Amino acid sequence: MSRPTGADRPVPRTYWVAGTAVLLALLFAAAATVAAANGGGAADSGPSAGTAAPRTPGLRSADAGFARDMAVHHQQAVEMSFIVRDRTQDEAVRTLAYDIANTQANQRGMLLGWLDLWGLPKVVADEPPMSWMGASGGHGGHAGHGTDAGASTGGAGSGALMPGMATKEELDRLGAVSGRDAEVLFLQLMTDHHKGGVAMAEGCAQQCETPVERALAQGMVDAQRSELTLMEDMLRQRGAAPRG
Repeated sequence: MSRPTGADRPVPRTYWVAGTAVLLALLFAAAATVAAANGGGAADSGPSAGTAAPRTPGLRSADAGFARDMAVHHQQAVEMSFIVRDRTQDEAVRTLAYDIANTQANQRGMLLGWLDLWGLPKVVADEPPMSWMGASGGHGGHAGHGTDAGASTGGAGSGALMPGMATKEELDRLGAVSGRDAEVLFLQLMTDHHKGGVAMAEGCAQQCETPVERALAQGMVDAQRSELTLMEDMLRQRGAAPRG
């Protein structure tokens, strides 16, 4: 299959660098989370003067809400990445899809693992997606149920869409096209998805109170912004552009 866009051009390395940084952050965050869950070190070492002991996030805290919503958001990115890998032979797109699937599957595992450590459910039926964006005092855990960030109504378990998520019809279409059409649609859908993900991660970086979760969220922002630049370039090579 001929490629109208510089198939001989090496795949840009920007997202490899970003992906490596995120994976390192994941390893650090996992170790730090376990340490925090176990009290932070030796039994005879207590909090330093003027330092409060870590608190477990509440059910409706920004920390828990972000973990729940981003786990759902990441799952769709993984799904889209696997779909396009079966719809094109373009090495650049397939490599990007693999990188996104691998990184976001690992991050999703961490987010769900934190919910387990905190003893919190992965789904709250009466909580609209993105309601944590209006949370105040993340560990207080009793914020209202507003639908900030333009989220649709309905709990995450009901299939309500979050920022940037593709509709079922768009996913069906991605699975029905192939070649350049699949590449362009994937890049456009993933661009929208990343833009929504960046907004969510920025919200956690500002509102979440768990340090390792804030660090992971900022890592998502940095990596996905890098991938947004890459995908815009890949769309341009294919004579297309991001939607909207």
